[in-house]
Amino acid sequence: MPRGEARWAWLLSDGGEPRNWMLVLAPLLGWHDDGWAGVGWGLFAAVFTAVLPTLILRFGERRQYWGDRHVRRRQDRIVAAPGVMASVITGTGLLHGLEAPAEVTSLVMAMLAVLLALLVITFFWKVSVHSAVASGALVILTSVFGPWMLALTPLVALIGWSRIRLRCHTVGQVTVGALIGAAVSAPVFDLLG
Repeated sequence: MPRGEARWAWLLSDGGEPRNWMLVLAPLLGWHDDGWAGVGWGLFAAVFTAVLPTLILRFGERRQYWGDRHVRRRQDRIVAAPGVMASVITGTGLLHGLEAPAEVTSLVMAMLAVLLALLVITFFWKVSVHSAVASGALVILTSVFGPWMLALTPLVALIGWSRIRLRCHTVGQVTVGALIGAAVSAPVFDLLG
């Protein structure tokens, strides 16, 4: 792969990490639902959906439970999943119990539903979490802010391209990830939001 292309692929892949979507999306939806107080709830949600999962993945990487923060091997993802899921489940419970704004709680519930779907698939096949979260974020943004958010569709496609280009996933794994992210996120978010 040409050097410039590899650089762009890494930038898109790292920028499009699931944690980054949650760091932006949770406070944004919090603001939309409840102003500055909602931003605080969104940041609280981001702790459980982005910050703690990142720390868990880094801890596992340092202990050599898996190779890197992207947890590329399918078998390693099954080992990493319980810690990440525990963080998201805890956050979901706290948001619900503390009566956080509906859009923030619905976002985290939608993320949890996507993670559960991906975990089931991961027992048999590797699927792109990057693509699933990016497409899930896109459908939620479209649900909240309207169809003009579909202008972000090329970004979701570019994140998928980066994962393929870096040989982290196949076209099929990226496509299935994107389809699952959208198909699971939309109904869960709309039902609960």
